[in-house]
Amino acid sequence: MILVFVLGYISGGVFPGGNPPQDRDILYQVSTYESLAGGGYDPVEPVTVLMENGDLGLGTFTGLDGEMVVVDGVCYQVKADGVARPADPSEGVPFAAVTYFSPDITVPGIVAGNMTDLTAALNRSLPDPDLFTAIRIDGTFPYLKVRSPPAQSKPYPPLTDALAHQSVYEYRNVTGTMVGFYSPATAAGLNVAGYHLHFITADRTRGGHVLEATAAGDTAELDITPRYTVIFTPEGAGSPP
Repeated sequence: MILVFVLGYISGGVFPGGNPPQDRDILYQVSTYESLAGGGYDPVEPVTVLMENGDLGLGTFTGLDGEMVVVDGVCYQVKADGVARPADPSEGVPFAAVTYFSPDITVPGIVAGNMTDLTAALNRSLPDPDLFTAIRIDGTFPYLKVRSPPAQSKPYPPLTDALAHQSVYEYRNVTGTMVGFYSPATAAGLNVAGYHLHFITADRTRGGHVLEATAAGDTAELDITPRYTVIFTPEGAGSPP
């Protein structure tokens, strides 16, 4: 099933052949955050299909096996050891969001003492809080705290229980890239309302889900994504015989 949001208007349907037409100004999402939060860690589609729909984004892998960072058209898997490696194209994806990143807004010189300051600086540049926005921040961060969960076994626990055993890493003066999304409050349950950011180092060797960060003059780029597609089930699943 595919659900499409267009500037706040909701329409549902399945495209011919089971795949939506490629749209470089759309947020393509696999499953929902509500499903993930409830322990929905089974794959909906493989990495290879996800990567046909964007070059920047984030998510996770089958069994909640680490954090996903998609940057510059490459999908990385950051397991609980904090090490980033290119993801196997056949690896399953239970939840992810990607888009073809083409910035509409540049926010230079962000100075932030914590995540609250960082998101406040981004908020001031959002043209419309009711639109999804892709985010990329490149720079050297004075302080960064990230996490990555270990792979889970069935029966899968809820996300809050799984994250009780997450690995947390702290970095100082680390250079790299944050990627992620701002999602409007009206999307709660579909995605994480507010900001959801993942990080990978400049040499693409470490990363994780951003828990805390400071910034000292970094530049953010924002890409407004007015259209939103959600894939709820694998292609063909639930279709009439």
